[in-house]
Amino acid sequence: MSAKKVFQEAPEEYVLPGNSACQGCGSTLALRWVLKALGKKTVIVNPASCGCVYVGLYPRTAISVPYIQVAFAAGPAAASGIVGGLEARGEKDVTVICWAGDGGTADIGVSSLSGSAERNTNYIYFCYDNEAYMNTGTQRSGSTPAGAWTTTTPMGKKEGKKDMALIMAAHRIPYVATSCSSYPLDLYDKTKKAKIIKGTRYIHILTPCPPGWRFDTELTVKIGRLAVQSGMWLLYEIENGVFHLSAPSRKILENPEKRVSVRDYIKAQGRFRVVREDEIKRLQETIDEKLEKVAELDGKPLFF
Repeated sequence: MSAKKVFQEAPEEYVLPGNSACQGCGSTLALRWVLKALGKKTVIVNPASCGCVYVGLYPRTAISVPYIQVAFAAGPAAASGIVGGLEARGEKDVTVICWAGDGGTADIGVSSLSGSAERNTNYIYFCYDNEAYMNTGTQRSGSTPAGAWTTTTPMGKKEGKKDMALIMAAHRIPYVATSCSSYPLDLYDKTKKAKIIKGTRYIHILTPCPPGWRFDTELTVKIGRLAVQSGMWLLYEIENGVFHLSAPSRKILENPEKRVSVRDYIKAQGRFRVVREDEIKRLQETIDEKLEKVAELDGKPLFF
């Protein structure tokens, strides 16, 4: 669907201007398109994260649907309770979502998230992934990539990024997808698809963060596109266990000449200033090998 058709289909804005997000915030851009896809009958549960800031201070709000803030680890539990309450009242046309950062997903909230997936609770869990604890000063999370500077990894993180999408797919839930705020139409389509599926659905969104990643605020969309075009971030869906590569990632897989080098992505961000050239070379080799394996998976069941 084109952007023009989206705005004809969903003209209402649920993320209001004048909010308190940082300039160039990838998370608010993603939430704007998610809510366009879901509509006004949506309830948002937000564990402690940047979302608790840009929603605004009581009695005002920048989000025009019910928005419930909860403790870091409590998002899926709170969402489960709301789902149960709506079901008891016979409310069948309200979508409950958890809108959580990577710290509240990959680290603090992973236990309650896993529990809700095991129960197949009927809600959509969105992880907006800015790859660190940005709201509290840029500390490393399990989702921070190797080599990235944070205040707690001043020489670059040594460990790799935790793959939460595949971890969630291993729960055998009906729908898992990845997206990026720089590809809003991809995110819109995947959210609309998730809306009509029953059970636990998980969408992991890469959301570039100018202050945390150290790039100019007007480059948010460009940085996200570089992540996908280099293969550092793959866009895909896993529907009932079957893996499908999304069009932007399939494009670079089928047309290697259109692939951006990992170096171009790394060097565009100040957070990777401590990464050496030999490390970038090894990372490029790792990404190339990963894309070869992905090509073999496309259209096939991911697990036995």
